[in-house]
Amino acid sequence: MAVPKSKITPARRGMRRSHDRLKAATYIEDKDSGELRRPHHIDLKTGKYRGRQVLEPKE
Repeated sequence: MAVPKSKITPARRGMRRSHDRLKAATYIEDKDSGELRRPHHIDLKTGKYRGRQVLEPKE
């Protein structure tokens, strides 16, 4: 009995894999210090998060 070599075509396989790639990390410029930082993370230079002092600033 004849059996297809592959039921999933290369195009459909590629469409499924299109979301598996790694995305580059995003950075934003901090309003207070002007340094680049990750969104929703503490600014390590000033020690502030959303306007509040959370950590002691680095020297």
